[in-house]
Amino acid sequence: MDPFFTLLHSFSLSLQEQELESLKFLCRPQIGKRKLELVQSGLGLFNLLMEQQLIGRDRLDFLEGLLRSIKREDLVSQLKQFVEDGEVNAPGDQPDVHERPIEIICESVGKEWKMLVRKLGLSEVKMDRIIAAYPLNLREQLFQSLREWQKWKGKDAKVSDLIKALRGCHMNLVADKIEE
Repeated sequence: MDPFFTLLHSFSLSLQEQELESLKFLCRPQIGKRKLELVQSGLGLFNLLMEQQLIGRDRLDFLEGLLRSIKREDLVSQLKQFVEDGEVNAPGDQPDVHERPIEIICESVGKEWKMLVRKLGLSEVKMDRIIAAYPLNLREQLFQSLREWQKWKGKDAKVSDLIKALRGCHMNLVADKIEE
């Protein structure tokens, strides 16, 4: 899943009907009234804005201005977090992983995965984006979270950190499996 589209989807889900109407009104100078009348959701509006090249993964100023105009500072901070996390220019390829430990963790950790990922220091915004991208797949949520942690840490992503976080969450059996 593309992190930028996941972010826009998350924004769309959190918009109230009145906020969407306000956003449509604010976009009238850029997008014709007839096109805006057909928009029924935030996603529809974001698609039009992308078609007009007003927003994109490297063009976020217009979107930030819109969100500020409707007083959605929570979404503005998510947008800024997205930029700070380097998602704007993130390459599409996945970093090398310590495949075996991640595989063991994904097989062994269930619904308590968020506790582990928080222990590793991954932000709530990133977790929310991953959950939105894979809403019905717990294992994939955990896998993508571990990948995200690894991408964030880069060369500093160590198996010992995974083991320490697992032990901190009282998941000693999983930590033991990794150490073997």
